[in-house]
Amino acid sequence: MDRIAQIVRKTNETDIKLMLEIDGEGQSDLETGVPFLSHMLDLFTKHGHFNLKVDAKGDIEIDDHHTTEDIGICLGQALVKALGDKKGIKRYGNAFVPMDEALAQVVVDLSNRPHLELRAEFPSQKVGSFDTELVHEFLWKLALEARMNLHVIVHYGHNTHHMIEAIFKALGRALDEATSIDPRVKGIPSTKGML
Repeated sequence: MDRIAQIVRKTNETDIKLMLEIDGEGQSDLETGVPFLSHMLDLFTKHGHFNLKVDAKGDIEIDDHHTTEDIGICLGQALVKALGDKKGIKRYGNAFVPMDEALAQVVVDLSNRPHLELRAEFPSQKVGSFDTELVHEFLWKLALEARMNLHVIVHYGHNTHHMIEAIFKALGRALDEATSIDPRVKGIPSTKGML
């Protein structure tokens, strides 16, 4: 079973084509127009062992908001589509990742109950030209569209780049665990019989 999905989203603000392969090799081909986001998505892909291709054009002459948000939307939609009926998946994932002085933890539940809990205080409002408040926008739209419960905790750190990098690496690792097939799981991993 190939767990691959393609999403196309075109609005007055962005034009995005995205392909996600869950059972990949950590390969990425990213043209986002937002260099810091591309860097973070590359880390997410590598640590999650996904394959991810993004071709995004957005109104970055205004700022990076719409492009970042809409890539989060597309990635969430691709995750849902690629997972299909979710039979046999582990459903839950948890990862701690250190990045120098920073430590991030990401916990996910592919529950069909979207929620984001982000506990992080970034010392800087920008990393390069990237507004750090967009980390919340990306994660919230990802959680909403992927229909997942997503908890992100930065336990400590003082370098904003390191803190965000640890988040994206941990996100990849937690989703890799949650999307993994567990041969012990028969059917849908829920007492409700559905997710």
